[in-house]
Amino acid sequence: MADEEFELDIDDLERRMEGAIGALRTEFASLRTGRASAAMLDPITVEAYGQRTPLNQVGTVNVPEPRMVTVNVWDKSMVQAVEKAIRESGLGINPQLNGTIIMLPIPELNEERRRELTRVAAQYAEHARVAVRNVRQDGMQQIKKGKDNMSEDDAKMWSDEVQELTDKFVGVVDKALETKQEEIMQV
Repeated sequence: MADEEFELDIDDLERRMEGAIGALRTEFASLRTGRASAAMLDPITVEAYGQRTPLNQVGTVNVPEPRMVTVNVWDKSMVQAVEKAIRESGLGINPQLNGTIIMLPIPELNEERRRELTRVAAQYAEHARVAVRNVRQDGMQQIKKGKDNMSEDDAKMWSDEVQELTDKFVGVVDKALETKQEEIMQV
């Protein structure tokens, strides 16, 4: 029977869609809500030793209290570079130096900033949805290429399976966005 030659790697498609969700979670973690979080500094890189280095590789990031993040910079000569990277990161945080420790008091978010952050979260979610749909498109193209080796029923079955997977992951993105927006709007 010829229709057993076609095998779509659904696990690969699912893994790639999971990757889009993982990237979304990382982007969401970098969005500042009213609470301090070490993850909000993850996207920041510092010019260190002639290259861009993630901030968490030049110092220890701690959250000693709900509205404070501290960065204990290991190399004293790097303190200025770390402070500059935080200041220019767009997080809207004003670093305060205390020797090799940089304190980052997290200010209350005003209504306008909260709305702006929900829009940014929505953009991140849309990027994730597009990534999921691109994986779906890849799967559908594989099915289309393999159509010669399968019956119409099999082609429909594979298409339905890819669509089901896509719907599931778009639902995960929507739920994550809803949760993040609620978190941002909480006063």
